[in-house]
Amino acid sequence: MLWLLDHCGSDRAAASKLVMRPLDIAVSGLGPEGLAKLNPPLVRLTQDHVGLAGRAWRAYRAPTPQAWFGLLETDLRLLPKLEHCVVALLEELPNVTSGLGATEMRMLESIAPGGVQPYDVFPGYQKPNERRVFDYWEVGALLDGLARCPVPAVSGLEEGPFTLDMHDDALRHARYKQSRLSLTDLGKAILAGDEDFCRHNPLRRWWGGTLLANERLWRWDDERRLLVAP
Repeated sequence: MLWLLDHCGSDRAAASKLVMRPLDIAVSGLGPEGLAKLNPPLVRLTQDHVGLAGRAWRAYRAPTPQAWFGLLETDLRLLPKLEHCVVALLEELPNVTSGLGATEMRMLESIAPGGVQPYDVFPGYQKPNERRVFDYWEVGALLDGLARCPVPAVSGLEEGPFTLDMHDDALRHARYKQSRLSLTDLGKAILAGDEDFCRHNPLRRWWGGTLLANERLWRWDDERRLLVAP
């Protein structure tokens, strides 16, 4: 939505025709009739809406998370879900203690009892992991990162990597789904707060426009709600 509003903001005539209908529920499972019954209040967008969206979109694309973190000092009420989005994404930066983001930590917590299968730890409605920051393919890559690395935090993942090729191969995908996951000694130590995943494994992935790597690792301090520079 931020990208769309920023894009339309370059054309005032187009922006003046936009409206927003804020919702408190996910609509992906609703058909046209279900959507019609919701009838949420209509908000006509102004240049203030568009300006805030543009600022947020530029902050997300910036080469460091500083501008995104700075949004927390701004009044974000014009876009009701934006503050939650800002915090949720910051929580996905490597934590100052564990070296993992919030979704990865939820995965470890779900795997801790042992014997769970990969899709049991994927986020979803009424599932132990309810975080919905990443899409399907990104979540699969995160689980790969925990299990297919020099010093794994997760053991038992029988197939991978989590790619379209694996999904297109019925036998490989079946082996993946039937995997029984458990925590390694490192995974247990991370959950106990005694180890940092990034001390044992290389990290190189994108967070918005920021390239996270061991040598320039931006982190998130969840207790103090602070961004920690490399």
